[in-house]
Amino acid sequence: MAAPLVLVILVAVTVRAVLYRSSLAAFISERVEVASPLNAWKRVVEGLALLDLGVSPYSGAIFHETPLIIYLFHFLIEYAELVFMITDVLTAVALYLAIQDFNKVVFKKQKLLIELDKYAPDVAELIRTPMEMHYIPLKVALFVNLLLHIHVSSALNTQFESEKQKFFQSYLLNPYTVMSCVAKSTCTINNTVIAFFILATIKGSAFLSAVFLALATYQSLYPLTLFAPALLYLLQRQFIPVKLKSKSFWLYTMQYAALYLCSLVVIICLSFFLLNSWDFIPSVYGFILSVPDLTPNIGLFWYFFAEMFEHFSLFFVCVFQINVFFYTIPLAVKLKEHPVFFMFVQIAIISIFKSYPTVGDIALYMAFLPVWSHLYRFLRNIFILSCVLIVCSLLFPVLWHLWIYAGSANSNFYYAITLTFNIGQILLVSDYFYAFLRREYYLTHGLYLTRQDGTEAMLVLK
Repeated sequence: MAAPLVLVILVAVTVRAVLYRSSLAAFISERVEVASPLNAWKRVVEGLALLDLGVSPYSGAIFHETPLIIYLFHFLIEYAELVFMITDVLTAVALYLAIQDFNKVVFKKQKLLIELDKYAPDVAELIRTPMEMHYIPLKVALFVNLLLHIHVSSALNTQFESEKQKFFQSYLLNPYTVMSCVAKSTCTINNTVIAFFILATIKGSAFLSAVFLALATYQSLYPLTLFAPALLYLLQRQFIPVKLKSKSFWLYTMQYAALYLCSLVVIICLSFFLLNSWDFIPSVYGFILSVPDLTPNIGLFWYFFAEMFEHFSLFFVCVFQINVFFYTIPLAVKLKEHPVFFMFVQIAIISIFKSYPTVGDIALYMAFLPVWSHLYRFLRNIFILSCVLIVCSLLFPVLWHLWIYAGSANSNFYYAITLTFNIGQILLVSDYFYAFLRREYYLTHGLYLTRQDGTEAMLVLK
């Protein structure tokens, strides 16, 4: 497994190095789908110029990255391209190791449930096999978007399934990831921090998980919502039941929360000592929450607030921002036994509903789709949604050109394709959520359901 991993890492680095030296680099870095006002490289350069002049980078309305990022590139500006390539490789390796460890946990849990007769007798074809799970970490770390026709066999079933498609999207060679790296969007660094947070959580290290979660929250605020799935997974690792009346549950929760908050306070205080000012708090977090810059992007905010009367904007900003945080509690209740899937859904929600999303955010949650490849038989609209996302990705630059350069279209056209793209993402995540719940139901109640009169029953999830 290590040889293919190293080989494709070399290919991925080569692709990025070639693109850095091509004329496409400047074009990609200007794309609004790839760089936002929050993470665009040219804004980092502006902040560095102000810092070199002895002026606070937050004194204007240009720079909105965190102090740690600007001081990182203050020393490594000459090696910026190398830094972004390394962060992408580190993200892929972290995801690879995390999913490798997660698959071992899944297989052990599945084996235990089989021994305890927790599964229905007719669900052998739904049981995951070591051969099926062997290449999943590599797919997560490496391959590009593929529509593959393959035959799948199960070690517990002598029959072969019919030919079917699987939609594999993963990290290192994903075009979204490549474009973010070539554009030198700081979103790639955020993804690296989140990837190490996932790795630390799955490895069961509460301290490192809290530190990386604090760092991810410090970078972009929204990863705060990943606290719940991380806590649920760590509780599982410690065999602590999720019960509100349990003292051990509250003790561990308080310990993890204390580690997280202390790490966050330390990082924020370090930022203050670097700048000797608190100006970065309104410039970074106030900017994320209030959405003052309405530069077009692939998110849902910019068009809506550009057309809105100003005295309504505060209320609707609150409504839009609540979307990212609102689903955390119901998902925690529904998926408390499946925290990694909960984490996947929450990362997807962040990438869809955050105020300044880019394609780099989307690449992170799409890297997890191979982990749930066993759900394919229960997905309802995967082919249509795959086509929608691909077509929208191709139409973004076309409609931008028609609007900005040709003048034969307007902002409605671009927002329409943005809206379609986000609806496609929402339906994709919903489809996986439906498929996951359906498979879990079949595992305990049987694959072939019947009514009391013996006729075949249809499962309807409400």
